[in-house]
Amino acid sequence: MLSYAIRRILLTIPTLIAVAVLVFFVLRVVPGDIVEIKLTAEGGMVSEEEIMREKERLGLNDPIMVQFYKYMIGLPQGDLGISLWTENNVSAEIAARIGLSFELAVLSTVLAVLIAFPLGTLSALFRGSILDYVIRLLTIGGIAVPSFWLGMLIIMMLLATVGQLPPLGTVGLFEDPLTNLNQLIWPALSVGYRYSSVTARMLRSSILEVLSEDYIRTARAKGVFERIVIVKHGMRNALLPTVTVIGLEFAFLLGGLVVTESVFNLNGIGKLFVDSVVRNDLNLLQGLVLTVATGFVIINLLVDLLYAALDPRIRYQK
Repeated sequence: MLSYAIRRILLTIPTLIAVAVLVFFVLRVVPGDIVEIKLTAEGGMVSEEEIMREKERLGLNDPIMVQFYKYMIGLPQGDLGISLWTENNVSAEIAARIGLSFELAVLSTVLAVLIAFPLGTLSALFRGSILDYVIRLLTIGGIAVPSFWLGMLIIMMLLATVGQLPPLGTVGLFEDPLTNLNQLIWPALSVGYRYSSVTARMLRSSILEVLSEDYIRTARAKGVFERIVIVKHGMRNALLPTVTVIGLEFAFLLGGLVVTESVFNLNGIGKLFVDSVVRNDLNLLQGLVLTVATGFVIINLLVDLLYAALDPRIRYQK
């Protein structure tokens, strides 16, 4: 198990290097001039000389390979450069926002798992029944309904029933945990409904496939209790593809909640993505993309290690 984990960890290093190189050069071909946008943001005319002086000050006139060298040298130290718009440290700006997005992603995942596992299991065990059809209808609705639209419905429902909006903005988790939970539970529900629907349908399909295997029929023929057949022999093998879905969905939530964060006025990493694109802030944008990509790589690594724990055959493969 240890050697398998070391091999997987070592494979993440060239992946992250490739992502960093790709992100840097792809963003350099994006049209737009942040210096011109920044200087003309408040209106008025700006001379070409002022634009050139600002570019020189920000290092944008350096040859592309010099910029790339400075960028790659700073990465091992966690230095993502400075924002071309605010001139604050990019790492600090991301660190100030990513905690909120991570909290929302974790809470959404917990809710999704708590909803998906009972629904997916019941739907598979009672295949073809009315309960199965109801659960499948609910999960199809969860996949079809956009999370941000469900979020707006939640806001209107709270306004109509209790006469007040859900808490907008955020309080830190360690400042006031109950207030923090009250603020994040509603966006987590709007996101978790779709998340749970995808997971429940995957779990249902996996359980149905596993229950048709020969070893399940053999266990039943030997007189093993049905509960043991389902839990010990069925669920463990059915979890493999479900774990992948949970991991990928969680990674997506880290940077994919742009509209949902806007609906609930959450100042997370998704909103920072929008700001960096609108302002054409290349340093901030490449830092955000690299952070989210790193999150994907790390979560994929954890999923692989969990795979090896669930299925010993994987860790013994050469």
